Amino acid sequence: MLAFGVGAGLLFAGCSRATDVNEPKRLEMVERQIVARGVKDPRVLAAMRRIPRHLFVPESEIPHAYEDRPLPIGSGQTISQPYIVAFMTEQLHLTGSETVLEIGTGSGYQTAVLAALAKKVYSIEIRPELAAEATGRLKSLGVTNADVMAADGYRGWPEHAPYDVIILAAAPSHVPEPLVEQLTPGGRLVLPVGGWSQELVVVEKQVDGTARQWSEIGVVFVPMTGEAQGSKSR
Repeated sequence: MLAFGVGAGLLFAGCSRATDVNEPKRLEMVERQIVARGVKDPRVLAAMRRIPRHLFVPESEIPHAYEDRPLPIGSGQTISQPYIVAFMTEQLHLTGSETVLEIGTGSGYQTAVLAALAKKVYSIEIRPELAAEATGRLKSLGVTNADVMAADGYRGWPEHAPYDVIILAAAPSHVPEPLVEQLTPGGRLVLPVGGWSQELVVVEKQVDGTARQWSEIGVVFVPMTGEAQGSKSR
């Protein structure tokens, strides 16, 4: 098991400027990697400035936590590049009242960002060891509005549907229809789609149940595993 840099008893709400020696790196990360590339949502920027990314990576990666790149977190998975986390989150148009479904918890960093911006987050991680570690990490940081389940996320989490927004941190070859079905009318699904060549796709569910979708930027994510690998687009 990888050792992560979560300080004992450190609460998410208690990451004070007086004790956070990584704050200057984090603020620089936001200005140079995120604001400079066009992310404007003030709530997203505030969350990225506040949430300690170095607590969501293995101890060996802490010196690189605020660099402009994804980092390995074990089990063949990565924590996404900070800009991509911010850009994808901005596409969700969160106001604070939403119920969110996240597919691909990983180390829990994106989960923490979502939890800071939405009412409730349900997160699914296909690798049980990562789900368990993320659950403990979020709890130790005082995140109380996020639930993590170890499962295949292709069919979502029907028990808590519908969702105002859904976000994926792994790339299926197509947009999973079960996830579109679990959106509220007017809801948004943001996900990477593709194989070797991937695009960040936004799907917006219309009031009549149809879906409008478009591509935003090119991205590179790990492939979505499990049922997604054997399913076909409709």
